[in-house]
Amino acid sequence: MNTVIFPGSFDPVTYGHIDLITRANSLADRVIVAVAINTSKNPLFDLQERCDLLSDATQHLKGVEIIPFNGLLADFAKKHQAQALLRGIRGATDADYEIQLAQVNYTLNTELETILLPACAKAGFISSTIVKEVFKHQGDISQLAPENVKQALIKKQQQADIKS
Repeated sequence: MNTVIFPGSFDPVTYGHIDLITRANSLADRVIVAVAINTSKNPLFDLQERCDLLSDATQHLKGVEIIPFNGLLADFAKKHQAQALLRGIRGATDADYEIQLAQVNYTLNTELETILLPACAKAGFISSTIVKEVFKHQGDISQLAPENVKQALIKKQQQADIKS
């Protein structure tokens, strides 16, 4: 396998994401982390901030590229000549949803496979939402997300305090 794409909003990147990117990096020569521009979501971090946080958190991995995208993932995959999508699953609910997405993407691009990787035990409970909630309530996020995310959240909090 040459190129896999790991899509998501990454608002913010977590250790769960980094685990999947690292594992994908051992499966493929090239891993594109596709940062979604999703107008139906209201992200805490803008697109450039999410890309920067990911770049910093994955700089130790060779062959990983951070690329923003908008539109159909199947088209993005064709444009970047990817053979597969990588999706992480934490449980049965995720699996059901991801199978539906895999079927849609395969219908749109029959050259594109989907690889579903179960989350590792130490990161299976982590989500971007949980990271933001724990931080909001002054909890320790050091086991959930990298230090650069903590610093970015502190900066966001300070900016919000200034506006208040």
